[in-house]
Amino acid sequence: MKMYKTDLHIHTCLSPCADLDMSPKYIIKEAEKKGIDIVGICDHNSCENVPAVGRHAENQGGDVNVIGGLEITSNEEVHILALFADEERLFSMQKIVYDNLQGINNEKRFGEQVVVNENDEVMGFNKKLLIGTTELSIEDIVNLIHELDGLAIASHIDRETYSIIHQLGFIPQRIQLDAVEVSTPNKIKDFKDISLPVITSSDAHAIKHIGRSFTWFFMEEPNLEEIRKSLLGKDGRKVMV
Repeated sequence: MKMYKTDLHIHTCLSPCADLDMSPKYIIKEAEKKGIDIVGICDHNSCENVPAVGRHAENQGGDVNVIGGLEITSNEEVHILALFADEERLFSMQKIVYDNLQGINNEKRFGEQVVVNENDEVMGFNKKLLIGTTELSIEDIVNLIHELDGLAIASHIDRETYSIIHQLGFIPQRIQLDAVEVSTPNKIKDFKDISLPVITSSDAHAIKHIGRSFTWFFMEEPNLEEIRKSLLGKDGRKVMV
């Protein structure tokens, strides 16, 4: 087993609030520069740029491993990271999200939602209101993620916006999260009483922010199943923040 430097929460130019240079080429280049072994690509309510980032990483030699995901917004306005081991399950989750997402994007107000290929060529623009909320509750989202064998992580619980603790005041026991994410490492100590694994990641919307927060996973392979085992502390695997 070995240590893997991991940033599981990175946006691309598909997210309307992200910089337009958050493209496969520059994301992977920055991850390589900062010695990051695993990146999680989690755009708002969509995963359409995940394959492009994955293909670009492979074309560069595969030093950076890409895990696909989405950052889903519940009807309580809480962000949940949904991470999956393969594109079939990932896009199955996207279909559910799209079926429960209303509205059309206003590019002048929210920004463009750019779909690209592995060569950073623009393939089109997503017209859905990706910045909006879905009609799904937090519990619905977590249960659906688990039905597709994914990991469900509550995003940036240390923030006052779109976090489960800020919106609800607590984490209900009935919601079977796999972990919680803290976006600022020095705030991890504030959540030591939470009975869930804690990770930290960047929530990068700009290139310079990639890897500003990260988690070390001690495990055998850089994949989702090994991350799952690490979160559970199974067979010698562990998480270090």
